[in-house]
Amino acid sequence: MAGAQETIPFTAELNAQPHLWVDAYADYLYSYAMCRIKDEELARDLVQETFLAALEKADKFGGRSSEKTWLTAILKYKIIDVYRSRSRSFSDDPIRDCTSKGKTFFQEDGHWNLEDRPHPFGIEEANKLENKELQKALLHCLQKLPALWMTIFTMKFMEDVLAHSICEQLNLSSANYWVIIHRTKINLRACLQKNWP
Repeated sequence: MAGAQETIPFTAELNAQPHLWVDAYADYLYSYAMCRIKDEELARDLVQETFLAALEKADKFGGRSSEKTWLTAILKYKIIDVYRSRSRSFSDDPIRDCTSKGKTFFQEDGHWNLEDRPHPFGIEEANKLENKELQKALLHCLQKLPALWMTIFTMKFMEDVLAHSICEQLNLSSANYWVIIHRTKINLRACLQKNWP
């Protein structure tokens, strides 16, 4: 038939190339996991589990995305499983404030108290060195958060997971979720003001 495209039947050999995965993707996947888990040993384990899971499902890789994207998606689900298991290890009321000691930072009209207003960070101009220093300070502050708070912050602001999905996956009420987000932001702000020049 003239003009008709020949359809090549899918085979794992045409798409997935497991023998190249470690060299091609291990460093990237490890960095991806470390940014979200902050635990070197667990990150290494998750990358290995990702490769094993992908190897078991190599025949299902349809080539609709790159191998890197496919492997990252598998790793992302494994990270979410870690978040879920971490959330189950907390009591029903995980809300505790690391730095504020229950203090209110806002006036009744919702505006900041004068003494608690955020100070300018002075990062309005793009400077790559300062951005790296800020990232380092932010990572330091994130690691000081309770594990559940860091998990929720990471899911929301790094993974772009929607609030209702986070609540469902971590078995949180909407009110509990928003209190944690609020307190996380306050604690990060206080920590950054202390640790960022």
